[in-house]
Amino acid sequence: MKCQKCAKPATFHITDIVEKGKHREYHFCDEHARQHLAPPEEALEAPTMSEIAKNLIVTNAPGSPREPSPADKQACPVCQITFLEFRNSGRLGCPYDYEVFRDELMPLLENIHGETRHSGKVPRRAPRNTQQQTTLIQLRNELKRAVAAEDYEAAARLRDRIRGIEQEQGR
Repeated sequence: MKCQKCAKPATFHITDIVEKGKHREYHFCDEHARQHLAPPEEALEAPTMSEIAKNLIVTNAPGSPREPSPADKQACPVCQITFLEFRNSGRLGCPYDYEVFRDELMPLLENIHGETRHSGKVPRRAPRNTQQQTTLIQLRNELKRAVAAEDYEAAARLRDRIRGIEQEQGR
C-alpha cells in the first residue's frame, strides 16, 4: 500500500476516532505520519516515527540488556540453578528455590497471583517427604555429572539409589 500523500510505501496505518462510532483511516509513510501526529512547530525537532518504534523495541525487548542484579548470581545449593537462569526460563529447579530466592520471588508472586500463600489442591503424586525429594534432586544432579565425566560405574550406583527411593515413594 502506498502513502496517501506521496508515492512511498505506507509504513504507518493510523486510525483517528472522529466521533463516537466514527473513525478515519490514514496510510502514511514515515515523514507524513510524523507530520500528521506532531504539531507543526514540534515536527522539526521531534524524532522520526521509526526512531520512536526502534527505541520502544530495543528498550522493551526480552533480550535487551538490563542492569544485572546481585541476586542473578545467587544459586540454589540443591539444584544449582541461578536466579538469572530462572529469569530466562521462567522455571525453578526444585522446591528449595522458593526459600533461596524468597526475597526476589515474593513480590513477583504477589503481583501475579495477588497472594503468596497456596490455597488450592495438591497433586496426589506430590511427594509427602520433602527430604526424599531433596535427596532425589541431588542424586539426579550427581548422576548427570557422573555421566558427563563418563564414570559409568558411579552412574549405575546413583541410578540404582534413585530407583530405590522412587519405589519407596510408590511411583
